Amino acid sequence: MNELSGKLSAVQVKQAKSKSRPYKLTDGKGLNLEIRPNGSKYWRLSYRYQQKQKTLALGVYPVVTLAQARSKSLNAKRMIQDGDDPAIIKRQEKALKVKSTFLPIAEEWHEKESGRWSKDHAERVWWTIKADALPYLGDMPINDIKTRDVLHVVKMIEDRGALDVASRVKQRISSVFRYAIQTGYTEQNPVDALKDVIRTRKVQHRKSLKFEELPVFLNELDNYPGYLLTRYALQLIVYTFVRPGELRSAEWKDIDLEKAVWRIPAEKMKMNEEHIVPLSKQAIVLLGKIHQLSGSYDLVFPGSHNYRKLMSENTLTYAIRKRLGFDATAPGFRTTASTILNESGFRVDVIERQLAHGERNKVRAAYNRSQYLAERTDMMQWYSDYLDGLKVGSNVVPINKAVNN
Repeated sequence: MNELSGKLSAVQVKQAKSKSRPYKLTDGKGLNLEIRPNGSKYWRLSYRYQQKQKTLALGVYPVVTLAQARSKSLNAKRMIQDGDDPAIIKRQEKALKVKSTFLPIAEEWHEKESGRWSKDHAERVWWTIKADALPYLGDMPINDIKTRDVLHVVKMIEDRGALDVASRVKQRISSVFRYAIQTGYTEQNPVDALKDVIRTRKVQHRKSLKFEELPVFLNELDNYPGYLLTRYALQLIVYTFVRPGELRSAEWKDIDLEKAVWRIPAEKMKMNEEHIVPLSKQAIVLLGKIHQLSGSYDLVFPGSHNYRKLMSENTLTYAIRKRLGFDATAPGFRTTASTILNESGFRVDVIERQLAHGERNKVRAAYNRSQYLAERTDMMQWYSDYLDGLKVGSNVVPINKAVNN
């Protein structure tokens, strides 16, 4: 390849014509402009590193001007003086740029956070990201993602009427960006500007029974006309106020009738922590009846058509609404219990622990688990007794006086 030496000017670079063979114009100190027969012009830096002659690509003219090529050349020489090979640094930066797209960072975030979650919850979280965020944001460099890009994703979800999903996806994209900031991939979170932009549905709490409906419901439940195991499942969830998924996935191996305790494994819990449910005398009697029906199976509440499968997700709510005629849902019994127990004077920390609401402070969480069990046991027995009092309609104590008197 022919080489023409001498300090280059911007005009020379611009007017350099192609020839039948490639040739170079030299700017000095190793910086060259390579001109190809097709007219393309490439900036190259020739340098020595560890006794080897090497070449570094600095870009294509006119995207990279003469001044920019000189600046890049100077930066590369500083790396050499510092003992680094600029070609290796360039490859590393290119690899980091590929890694710094939304997809791999989201994968890192999910891998880090999923250790705190149950397997099912972790899979649900990733599914929402995969289905709704990745098709649009996945291949975008995280530093290039703007508020309008996130808004586009959320609006597409909103347009199909899935407002709750839109809210969760927005929240999870924001969590990925917070992780990216913490790990140095980016410096700002474009989701922050969407606080008052996204349309939201008015929050609907899990529908619970009104207090005055509870005695009637309990009496009606005792005479439930449907499948006996469904009645027992509803009665147990009323006494224990666990989440429906925790009830449906209950296995006999997790329940110790002699010690009157139900230990729900971490993998079945939303926060991926074992949860202890002290069993009242009423719950023990009820589980004895259930054992007569399903004790030969692994599941406490197997499906009606396949004992290896869980009871259907809709069974409890269907029974409440369609068979018993009450406008409530199974998760609503947690709200009912929380209201009654709080208004009856039980300590908030004890109630929250029994509801398995996550405690962010790990030290305090460990303390709660170990110190509150005796109080929780007493509270669960009190609650069952209170419900029975409502059911038979005798000696019902006002809930704001139940504990203190």
